[in-house]
Amino acid sequence: MDAPKLPIRPSSARFFPFISRSPSSTHNPYRRCIWISVSFLSLAFLLLYIVVSSRSSTSARFGIVIDGGSSGTRIHIFSSKGIMGGFPLLDLKSMAVMRKTPGLSSYLGDPELSGESLVELLEFAKEKVPNDWHKVTEVRLMATAGLRMVEVGLRERILESCRRVLRLSGFQFKDDWATVIPGSDEGVYAWVAANYALGSLGSDPENTTGILELGGASAQVTFVSNEALSPEFSHVLTLGNTTYKLYSNSFLHFGQNVARESLQKLLNSSDLKSYEESDQERTNIDPCSPNEFSHGGNFSKCRSAALTLLQKEKDNCLYQQCHLGSSFLPKVQGEFIATENFYYTSKFFGLNPRSSLSDLILAGREFCEEDWSKNKQKYPSATEDLSRYCFSAAYIVALLHDSFGIPLDDRRIEYANQAGGIQIEWALGAYLTQATNSLEKNWTKPVLPDNIMLLFLVTSTLLAFAAWLGYKWKQPGLKTIYDLEKGRYITTRVS
Repeated sequence: MDAPKLPIRPSSARFFPFISRSPSSTHNPYRRCIWISVSFLSLAFLLLYIVVSSRSSTSARFGIVIDGGSSGTRIHIFSSKGIMGGFPLLDLKSMAVMRKTPGLSSYLGDPELSGESLVELLEFAKEKVPNDWHKVTEVRLMATAGLRMVEVGLRERILESCRRVLRLSGFQFKDDWATVIPGSDEGVYAWVAANYALGSLGSDPENTTGILELGGASAQVTFVSNEALSPEFSHVLTLGNTTYKLYSNSFLHFGQNVARESLQKLLNSSDLKSYEESDQERTNIDPCSPNEFSHGGNFSKCRSAALTLLQKEKDNCLYQQCHLGSSFLPKVQGEFIATENFYYTSKFFGLNPRSSLSDLILAGREFCEEDWSKNKQKYPSATEDLSRYCFSAAYIVALLHDSFGIPLDDRRIEYANQAGGIQIEWALGAYLTQATNSLEKNWTKPVLPDNIMLLFLVTSTLLAFAAWLGYKWKQPGLKTIYDLEKGRYITTRVS
């Protein structure tokens, strides 16, 4: 008699290799433990990726720009919390600034000590930037007009002293990040800051706003121009998907403080033909400096003297037309924001931000020609030199109208130091330019501070330990046989 044939159990694995219905595969404790460990490990990596990706796109990022100006050194701590419209989204609450006097150019007698002036500023930055971000936060020193006027060898000794301090700051630093920037770059950065604050970056270049700056040692003019420009004045700037052709020029020695000193020398020289009436008047009377001895100044003569100073080098003009000394300036077009001493002067006289130059003339003349004792009574709390505003008003009119050709009744200039709650400073523009150019490189890479790395290591160690325990865990084996009496497969434990 033939032995009964056992029914052949179809194997689902043959047709569906991803699904196995064998009891040995579904109830094997070792395999189940391994699958659980792998699942938890995958979940942990997924969660870690989400956390890191979230931090890389929305967490604050910091940058430090040290403005080495002529009258002092300012450290700016900037913070961004993501991207908006292709540009860093500033976190205004995390931004901070600190100023220290005197400026770096005051260390000409002992340049090796200039670096020590940065120590207090850097300690301030360490308090504002979280510890986890110190080593990935770039610090850049950008000196301006004060050091531009210093002899090259002495300037380099000052910068090297600063570099030694910056290398030990704990922030990310490279030697070529401490430098003296050209005045035109200062103007371009200020233009970037102004248009970022106004929300016009990334739009049609014709819709942008120009920038006028009147600092202590230099003045900057930057705006989009349609004219053909020589390479020394032409700056092609690409931000995001938009390219801007900018005219930018820095007029060294034409800042308000240096111009005032130059004018006082000019008033006592034989070069001042437009103002002089007699040797006695030219030597003893300064129309821009009213005081208790002269009773009042002379606004018109102060303006005329300022214009003589501004046009002094016009004979050396190498261009078809020079509007300011021997420097070329294309036709001024579009609207402008006028910052620094433009703004401070307008604010002092209580003028509207959109006041015309005619308004400034009226306010300046009234102030300058008033009996000086009355002015002192009108401004009893002023601790500054009040007489400088007589010169400042006359100088601005001579600069913007008599030199640049802006009509007296024109109101396209806004005198302001901020827009949209953002302070307009070239240092901000420098940070924005650097950050925008590195968005693709830095914002798409996860930045892992120390606490995130610790979380990763601890999680990986725990999951590896769980897998090892599962491997060592002993459970009774299972055996599947065919029961002839019952006519089906049954699973029994094997000791």
